[in-house]
Amino acid sequence: MPAERVAVLGLGHMGEAMARRLSDVGFSLVLHNRTAQRAQELAAELGARAAPSPAEAAAQADVMITMVADDDAVRAVCRGGEGILAGAQPGSVTVQTSTILPGTVGELGAEFAERGLGFLDAPVSGSTATTAKGELAFMVGGSSDDLERARPVLEALGKRIFELGAVGNGAAVKLAVNDIIMALDVAISEALVLAEAAGVERGAAYDVFAGGAAGAPFLQYKRNSFLSPESTPPAFSLELAQKDMSLILALAERTRTRMAQAEVNLESLRSAAAALGGERDFSEVATHLRSQRARQQEE
Repeated sequence: MPAERVAVLGLGHMGEAMARRLSDVGFSLVLHNRTAQRAQELAAELGARAAPSPAEAAAQADVMITMVADDDAVRAVCRGGEGILAGAQPGSVTVQTSTILPGTVGELGAEFAERGLGFLDAPVSGSTATTAKGELAFMVGGSSDDLERARPVLEALGKRIFELGAVGNGAAVKLAVNDIIMALDVAISEALVLAEAAGVERGAAYDVFAGGAAGAPFLQYKRNSFLSPESTPPAFSLELAQKDMSLILALAERTRTRMAQAEVNLESLRSAAAALGGERDFSEVATHLRSQRARQQEE
């Protein structure tokens, strides 16, 4: 059984999936969530411990994984009298897996380094389904020593670890990856609705997309979301997708990189969220397009 004690901080869809996977392979877990009841219930189910603050979680762990919503949430988890920095023990490593700006990661990495604490910038590519199978990909910025200390935990969660150099590089590549994912999401939505409108059965069209030249892994694990959105629980919300696109465009502005397609994709996500609600899965851009087409036919 692995000896590392792992704290998972942030128990949304991905954080919970990480905790379940680590529990399944035998790690000793301590869990923290901003809504304490969520941590307590999952801890009881998994035979783990729940910590009332990030500091108390960090005090009980060798490796801390943060998976929270945005830059402000990561700062709150790390800083202050109840943050990870207040409780982390010498020799520990904090693995920051949230999708945030490279500048934020750089600031936090410097603060951890000043205190002699390990820190990795390690966002992930994948879904709750790939997490459950230990098939995430990690994009890692940070020192090789910190990576080696955290490696057993990362290898339990993922099958690929990309070493990208300095802290901040992982965050930058993650935003670049998500730019591709958002483009795929919007393109699949448009193509699927186009094929349906031309009289092709939805599942048959999707089979061609997934089995042909465009058949990225994204099409495989999002199949149910696109084909049966009414019965498939949201895995990545339109609200979070908009957040990520805003970060992508913020990085583009800072680096003076023109990203016209990203601007169009953000507008598609905003339109769908305004019509359906931000809590719906981002694959429901297709649902929104179907509704728009139905209204046009009625006019």
